[in-house]
Amino acid sequence: MPASQRYLGIDPGLRATGWGVIDVAGARLVHVANGTITSNDKLGVAERLVELERGLISVLEAYSPDGAAVEQVFVARDPVAALKLGQARAMALLVPARAGLPVAEYAANHIKKSVVGAGHAGKAQIRMMVEMLLPGCGVQTEHAADALAIAICHAHSGGANERIAAALLKAGVAR
Repeated sequence: MPASQRYLGIDPGLRATGWGVIDVAGARLVHVANGTITSNDKLGVAERLVELERGLISVLEAYSPDGAAVEQVFVARDPVAALKLGQARAMALLVPARAGLPVAEYAANHIKKSVVGAGHAGKAQIRMMVEMLLPGCGVQTEHAADALAIAICHAHSGGANERIAAALLKAGVAR
Protein backbone atom coordinates (compact mmCIF):
# COMPACT_ATOMS: atom_id res chain seq x y z
CA MET A 1 0.00 0.00 0.00
CA PRO A 2 1.43 3.46 -0.92
CA ALA A 3 2.53 5.77 1.89
CA SER A 4 -0.24 8.20 1.02
CA GLN A 5 -3.40 8.24 -1.01
CA ARG A 6 -5.09 11.14 -2.79
CA TYR A 7 -8.87 11.15 -2.77
CA LEU A 8 -11.36 13.24 -4.73
CA GLY A 9 -14.74 13.88 -3.13
CA ILE A 10 -17.59 14.94 -5.42
CA ASP A 11 -20.86 16.55 -4.32
CA PRO A 12 -22.95 16.29 -7.51
CA GLY A 13 -25.44 18.89 -8.67
CA LEU A 14 -26.51 20.21 -12.06
CA ARG A 15 -26.20 23.87 -11.03
CA ALA A 16 -23.11 23.39 -8.89
CA THR A 17 -20.91 20.34 -8.41
CA GLY A 18 -18.53 20.63 -5.49
CA TRP A 19 -15.16 18.90 -5.52
CA GLY A 20 -12.45 18.47 -2.91
CA VAL A 21 -9.07 16.76 -2.99
CA ILE A 22 -7.24 15.51 0.09
CA ASP A 23 -4.09 13.52 0.74
CA VAL A 24 -4.24 10.78 3.35
CA ALA A 25 -1.16 9.36 5.07
CA GLY A 26 -2.19 7.02 7.86
CA ALA A 27 -4.53 9.04 10.08
CA ARG A 28 -3.25 12.37 8.74
CA LEU A 29 -5.49 14.33 6.36
CA VAL A 30 -4.06 17.15 4.25
CA HIS A 31 -6.10 19.56 2.15
CA VAL A 32 -4.91 19.78 -1.46
CA ALA A 33 -7.61 21.79 -3.26
CA ASN A 34 -11.34 22.36 -3.52
CA GLY A 35 -13.80 24.20 -5.71
CA THR A 36 -17.15 24.26 -7.42
CA ILE A 37 -17.97 23.56 -11.04
CA THR A 38 -21.00 25.52 -12.16
CA SER A 39 -23.10 25.11 -15.27
CA ASN A 40 -24.89 27.78 -17.25
CA ASP A 41 -28.60 27.43 -16.44
CA LYS A 42 -29.50 29.09 -19.75
CA LEU A 43 -28.22 26.03 -21.62
CA GLY A 44 -30.00 22.73 -22.11
CA VAL A 45 -29.35 19.81 -19.79
CA ALA A 46 -27.05 18.04 -22.26
CA GLU A 47 -24.81 21.10 -22.64
CA ARG A 48 -24.76 21.61 -18.86
CA LEU A 49 -23.66 18.00 -18.37
CA VAL A 50 -20.85 18.61 -20.86
CA GLU A 51 -19.76 21.60 -18.73
CA LEU A 52 -19.70 19.40 -15.63
CA GLU A 53 -17.79 16.69 -17.50
CA ARG A 54 -15.15 19.18 -18.69
CA GLY A 55 -14.78 20.59 -15.19
CA LEU A 56 -14.35 17.16 -13.59
CA ILE A 57 -11.85 16.09 -16.25
CA SER A 58 -9.84 19.25 -15.51
CA VAL A 59 -9.83 18.43 -11.78
CA LEU A 60 -8.65 14.86 -12.48
CA GLU A 61 -5.90 16.10 -14.78
CA ALA A 62 -4.74 18.77 -12.32
CA TYR A 63 -4.70 16.65 -9.14
CA SER A 64 -4.33 12.99 -10.23
CA PRO A 65 -6.35 11.35 -7.43
CA ASP A 66 -5.98 7.66 -6.58
CA GLY A 67 -9.69 7.24 -5.93
CA ALA A 68 -12.97 9.12 -5.89
CA ALA A 69 -16.08 9.17 -3.75
CA VAL A 70 -19.54 10.49 -4.58
CA GLU A 71 -22.54 11.21 -2.40
CA GLN A 72 -25.52 8.94 -3.02
CA VAL A 73 -28.78 10.59 -3.98
CA PHE A 74 -31.61 10.77 -1.51
CA VAL A 75 -35.23 10.57 -2.65
CA ALA A 76 -36.51 13.99 -3.66
CA ARG A 77 -40.10 15.14 -3.67
CA ASP A 78 -39.75 16.91 -7.03
CA PRO A 79 -39.30 14.28 -9.77
CA VAL A 80 -37.83 16.79 -12.26
CA ALA A 81 -35.21 17.96 -9.74
CA ALA A 82 -34.44 14.34 -8.82
CA LEU A 83 -33.91 13.46 -12.47
CA LYS A 84 -31.54 16.40 -13.01
CA LEU A 85 -29.60 15.51 -9.87
CA GLY A 86 -29.41 11.91 -11.05
CA GLN A 87 -27.98 13.02 -14.37
CA ALA A 88 -25.34 15.17 -12.65
CA ARG A 89 -24.55 12.29 -10.32
CA ALA A 90 -24.11 9.98 -13.32
CA MET A 91 -21.50 12.39 -14.66
CA ALA A 92 -19.79 12.46 -11.25
CA LEU A 93 -19.56 8.64 -11.34
CA LEU A 94 -18.68 8.31 -15.02
CA VAL A 95 -15.76 10.74 -15.30
CA PRO A 96 -13.53 9.23 -12.59
CA ALA A 97 -14.56 5.66 -13.54
CA ARG A 98 -13.67 6.33 -17.17
CA ALA A 99 -10.27 7.60 -15.95
CA GLY A 100 -9.75 4.20 -14.32
CA LEU A 101 -10.28 5.29 -10.72
CA PRO A 102 -12.15 3.25 -8.13
CA VAL A 103 -15.30 5.17 -7.24
CA ALA A 104 -17.05 4.72 -3.90
CA GLU A 105 -20.53 5.92 -2.98
CA TYR A 106 -21.68 7.03 0.47
CA ALA A 107 -25.09 7.95 1.85
CA ALA A 108 -25.42 11.50 3.17
CA ASN A 109 -26.04 10.30 6.72
CA HIS A 110 -22.90 8.15 6.63
CA ILE A 111 -20.84 11.13 5.44
CA LYS A 112 -22.24 13.37 8.16
CA LYS A 113 -21.67 10.77 10.86
CA SER A 114 -18.13 10.14 9.66
CA VAL A 115 -17.19 13.83 9.65
CA VAL A 116 -19.37 15.41 12.36
CA GLY A 117 -20.32 12.42 14.49
CA ALA A 118 -24.04 12.90 13.90
CA GLY A 119 -25.99 11.58 10.91
CA HIS A 120 -28.31 14.58 10.78
CA ALA A 121 -25.75 17.40 11.00
CA GLY A 122 -26.51 20.68 9.25
CA LYS A 123 -24.47 22.39 6.53
CA ALA A 124 -22.86 24.79 9.03
CA GLN A 125 -21.72 21.91 11.25
CA ILE A 126 -20.25 20.05 8.28
CA ARG A 127 -18.35 23.10 7.09
CA MET A 128 -17.04 23.82 10.60
CA MET A 129 -15.74 20.26 11.02
CA VAL A 130 -14.19 20.21 7.55
CA GLU A 131 -12.34 23.43 8.40
CA MET A 132 -11.21 21.92 11.73
CA LEU A 133 -10.02 18.67 10.12
CA LEU A 134 -8.35 20.48 7.20
CA PRO A 135 -6.92 23.72 8.64
CA GLY A 136 -6.45 26.47 6.08
CA CYS A 137 -8.59 24.76 3.45
CA GLY A 138 -10.32 28.03 2.53
CA VAL A 139 -13.64 26.52 1.54
CA GLN A 140 -15.57 29.01 -0.61
CA THR A 141 -18.92 27.24 -1.07
CA GLU A 142 -21.08 24.73 0.77
CA HIS A 143 -20.73 22.45 -2.27
CA ALA A 144 -16.94 22.39 -1.89
CA ALA A 145 -17.30 21.83 1.89
CA ASP A 146 -19.61 18.89 1.23
CA ALA A 147 -17.16 17.47 -1.33
CA LEU A 148 -14.31 17.68 1.17
CA ALA A 149 -16.55 15.95 3.72
CA ILE A 150 -17.13 13.16 1.18
CA ALA A 151 -13.37 12.81 0.66
CA ILE A 152 -12.82 12.72 4.43
CA CYS A 153 -15.54 10.08 4.80
CA HIS A 154 -13.82 8.02 2.11
CA ALA A 155 -10.50 8.39 3.91
CA HIS A 156 -12.16 7.04 7.06
CA SER A 157 -14.25 4.34 5.37
CA GLY A 158 -12.67 3.75 1.97
CA GLY A 159 -9.50 2.16 3.18
CA ALA A 160 -11.51 -0.50 4.97
CA ASN A 161 -13.68 -1.07 1.90
CA GLU A 162 -10.58 -1.43 -0.31
CA ARG A 163 -8.96 -3.90 2.15
CA ILE A 164 -12.16 -5.97 2.28
CA ALA A 165 -12.40 -6.02 -1.54
CA ALA A 166 -8.73 -7.08 -1.82
CA ALA A 167 -9.22 -9.83 0.78
CA LEU A 168 -12.32 -11.14 -1.01
CA LEU A 169 -10.50 -11.11 -4.33
CA LYS A 170 -7.54 -12.97 -2.80
CA ALA A 171 -9.92 -15.54 -1.29
CA GLY A 172 -11.63 -16.00 -4.66
CA VAL A 173 -14.98 -14.79 -3.37
CA ALA A 174 -17.00 -12.80 -5.91
CA ARG A 175 -18.35 -9.56 -4.63
